[in-house]
Amino acid sequence: MTQTFPSVNPDYGLQRVNTPAIKTVQFGDGYQQRLVFGEGQNLRQYSLTFKNLTDSEAKTITDFLDDRADDGASFNWQPPEESSALKFVCPSWTRTTPYSGRASLSMTFKEVKEP
Repeated sequence: MTQTFPSVNPDYGLQRVNTPAIKTVQFGDGYQQRLVFGEGQNLRQYSLTFKNLTDSEAKTITDFLDDRADDGASFNWQPPEESSALKFVCPSWTRTTPYSGRASLSMTFKEVKEP
């Protein structure tokens, strides 16, 4: 069963990157042919920041991500502009402690296609 990311909203200013997986063949006369194989070739990647979290909120998020790192599973998360949740993995995250009892987290979510 796919887990859902904790209900803590990231700060505004999240960044979304699309990198379509398109194979390009360049011919000698300057023409190109572009090929798309299968579905899910335009996956999204989000850079998220959570600032000024309590230690408890930060621990909830990092524990969730640690568990996904241990089991290798994806998780559900609903980006702000989407009407439903999508599946993501989080390959890395950083915790910063600006002062006692508070934390900031930065992370990258990469969309995955799974059954």
